[in-house]
Amino acid sequence: MNKTLSTILIVIAVLALVGGVFFAGSTYARANAYGPGMMFGYSNNNAYGPGMMNGNNGYGMMDSGRGSYGMGPGMMGRNGWNNGTSTNGTPLTIDQAKAAAEKYIQTLNIQGFETGEVMIFDNNAYVIVKESESGLGAFELLVNPVSQVAYPEYGPNMMWNLKYSGLNHSGMMGGLGMMDGWNYQATPPANVSAEMTITSEQAVEYAQQYLDTNNAGAIAATDPMQFYGYYTLDFEKDGKIVGMLSINGYNGQAFLHTWHGTFIKEAE
Repeated sequence: MNKTLSTILIVIAVLALVGGVFFAGSTYARANAYGPGMMFGYSNNNAYGPGMMNGNNGYGMMDSGRGSYGMGPGMMGRNGWNNGTSTNGTPLTIDQAKAAAEKYIQTLNIQGFETGEVMIFDNNAYVIVKESESGLGAFELLVNPVSQVAYPEYGPNMMWNLKYSGLNHSGMMGGLGMMDGWNYQATPPANVSAEMTITSEQAVEYAQQYLDTNNAGAIAATDPMQFYGYYTLDFEKDGKIVGMLSINGYNGQAFLHTWHGTFIKEAE
């Protein structure tokens, strides 16, 4: 074989080999860029991945009732559970939680919101923000007891909220852990219907089915708060509030809120 032709064929073979290695490496990198369970990626069995930013357990699908979500202890780890109480060892007051929520609302630069129910837990405060005109729930906030800063609640508030969860999210993985804020710079869509296929009465039934299966003796509240796409309600055991969960307004799935800690007090 001609020496020149042989050299050319060798060069072509080397280039082809290098190209194949590069392509395989790029494909693998793209496929694994976020790692297991990064963000809200579904696996083949419709369950959330095992890790949520910090390597602990994230979302896990629970096989009960109509299909229900449970939140593990490792979602971001900055503003969620295990915050404890404020710096002087006392939980937030109702007024402190409400003030933090109102400050957050002001940053949105959108009129027509007001605070609703406020619940104090030992890990955080929970505040419902309502539409002033309709009285419907707009979104849910948590308040860090140390910084006294409000931020969007995890779970259904971000996953199922059809009207207020998708507008210009900002600060992903920022100083507040999950998000620095929702930073609404645009008017929320006006054509989102508040009607859902699951009624509030049915939501209570699905919530009770979930509790009967997973928390024997717990009783679901009969006055769920309606949001655009889901309901949220608390539940009691032995006459005391012990937790909260949300029900999807279209398929009845239950999502347990596991980040609050022990209930302390509440106010409308």
